[in-house]
Amino acid sequence: MSGIAAVGESYQKFNPRAYLQNNYMPPRADFSSEDCVVPWKLRCLAEAFATGAIHGRTLLDIGSGPTIYQLLSACDHFEEIIATDYLEVNREVLRRWVQDEPDSFDWSPYIRHVCRIEGKGEQWKEKEQKLRRKLRQILPIDVHQPEPLGSQLRQPADALVSTFCLEAVSPDRPSFERALRNVTTLLQPGGHFLLIGALEETFYLAGEAKLSVVPVSEADVREALSKSGYRIHDFRSYLMPPSLKIGVDDVSGVFFVHAQKAAVA
Repeated sequence: MSGIAAVGESYQKFNPRAYLQNNYMPPRADFSSEDCVVPWKLRCLAEAFATGAIHGRTLLDIGSGPTIYQLLSACDHFEEIIATDYLEVNREVLRRWVQDEPDSFDWSPYIRHVCRIEGKGEQWKEKEQKLRRKLRQILPIDVHQPEPLGSQLRQPADALVSTFCLEAVSPDRPSFERALRNVTTLLQPGGHFLLIGALEETFYLAGEAKLSVVPVSEADVREALSKSGYRIHDFRSYLMPPSLKIGVDDVSGVFFVHAQKAAVA
């Protein structure tokens, strides 16, 4: 079995509920402290969208997993948002949230926090409804294919978002770089890419699943983006404090990048 095939096999045990509990509940989701990792990610995204540079018709989220926090600040800047994931269990979690099913994960603390830091006076319920309305498609994706979405995308997206995906599904650095090149084909020339991921992580847990991660450094991420034809506008790193190292992974930190694909010459 190839490295990529083995990764795909390991994800069959992925438990979305356990993943959400590990990463999107306290202590990692502590909204009382801006120094906590979740508020840091939300602020990075809010500030990137606040520049006004990232907008258009379609935003494509690469490897959404069972989460929607990465889309909250995008609501006002795109007509439609497309979520994607390799796993049907994750796509079902997203569908249930869009349909406001009673057992879906409670993202309201995230939505309230984003409304607060954006400072537009928007009510959190308005933002929640807006995202549900704009999240029009939830599609299967395989970032290791040259055409990750097959024929499902009519035209390249105006912008991409991806959080904790590429490094978490790649067995080595070359496959990480190829996956980045593959998803770059889904972005129009001159389009923007907001990328969040793990620094120097080798594994994480999601229920019974122990998932391998290719450890990448800031320099590795910068190099991969450069090879795929991106110009970096902003690169930030977050060092995971000991209090948030809770045994569900061995992550050293988190990176945030705002990059822009080269325009056609």
